[in-house]
Amino acid sequence: MKLSNILLFPILAFAIIACDNSNEPDIDPPATYEFTRNGESSVSFTGQTTRIQMAAELTSAMMDFDNSTEELLLEMYRNETATGGDADPFQNPDLNDATKNIKGKVAASTDYFASNTQLSAEIKNQFENWLSAQINEVFPNENTLAAAGQPGQIADGSSTRYVNGKGFEYNQLVGKSLIGALMADQMLNNYLSTSVLDAGTNREDNNEGTLAEGSNYTNMEHKWDEAYGYLFGNAENPADPAIGEGNGFLNTYLGRVDGDDDFAGIAQETYEAFILGRAAIEAGAYDVRDEQAQIIRENISTVIAVRAVYYLQSGKAALEQSTPDFGAAFHDLSEAYGFIYSLKFSRVPNSDSPYLSSQEIDAMLAQLEDGEGLWDVETSSLDQMSETIAAQFDFTVEEAAN
Repeated sequence: MKLSNILLFPILAFAIIACDNSNEPDIDPPATYEFTRNGESSVSFTGQTTRIQMAAELTSAMMDFDNSTEELLLEMYRNETATGGDADPFQNPDLNDATKNIKGKVAASTDYFASNTQLSAEIKNQFENWLSAQINEVFPNENTLAAAGQPGQIADGSSTRYVNGKGFEYNQLVGKSLIGALMADQMLNNYLSTSVLDAGTNREDNNEGTLAEGSNYTNMEHKWDEAYGYLFGNAENPADPAIGEGNGFLNTYLGRVDGDDDFAGIAQETYEAFILGRAAIEAGAYDVRDEQAQIIRENISTVIAVRAVYYLQSGKAALEQSTPDFGAAFHDLSEAYGFIYSLKFSRVPNSDSPYLSSQEIDAMLAQLEDGEGLWDVETSSLDQMSETIAAQFDFTVEEAAN
């Protein structure tokens, strides 16, 4: 497995040295993601923190059989307070007061969806369909034993899983698919995009130190910060985050992948690429900024792909036990489904394309759903999907399955 630059400290030193001449600006990246102007922080990503917290409450509410309703889940997804409504669906009152929502930023990147609003709407609606199906299919069968074609509960060791008639956990489909459709898409295909960073007069304003109205940052600085926020914005200390902390979204799985010896270093490399890119913006070194964006695109896409393969292989292992563990297998394969779905929003560095096309991804998802779904999925198909994904990246199925 190859990372673009597995040790970033030499890269940072090289970047500083490379820029230390009469033609290039100096870059002096800090040790942590802390940037100030006039003695005050110039970093802001409150909207990203809010949406991560909304997504966490939403996926939790999907498992609240006693209190959740279809209306509630859809309100949490839409947060119609942001568009003039008066619903208060969240337990955290700050989220109810927020003018943000999840739905508006799903499949909403400038690079992938500005010219494809129909596909954006279809993806947004897919999440609503999953939320409604959780209430209408799974909730009424909470105490029914699941079987092929029968939603209900299924044992997974000491846990109980709640699946639809094809064996899928809707809460896993929603949670893991939001990693791509919301967080990765906004990060890789929106805020790190030159079409957003350099929009309008952003370069001129950044060069001249012209700040966004009422703010302590330039528009370009803020866009970069917003990308950072979708990864580390809900950490206890976002400037110096603990890798892997969080509630089941990108930082969690960055930590899981980094914990595999085959991918060790990917988390620190990603964090430091964010720091160097932000410092490069302050210095007006836009080539360095864009190089860091490509590193982040590769690494975040790799995290999603590794976990897709990991869960495909974990599900396969549970099915191949002498007595198949359907609960564990269906849980893992539901997570795999969400990560495969999230690959639609990956980004090959120095390109305008995901690592796999929507058609390729939809074909894999259709294989998982075909017939009785996970109840009769072939383990050879899981291997084939794993190989298809790994072949587009610089890792093997064996490395990802650890």
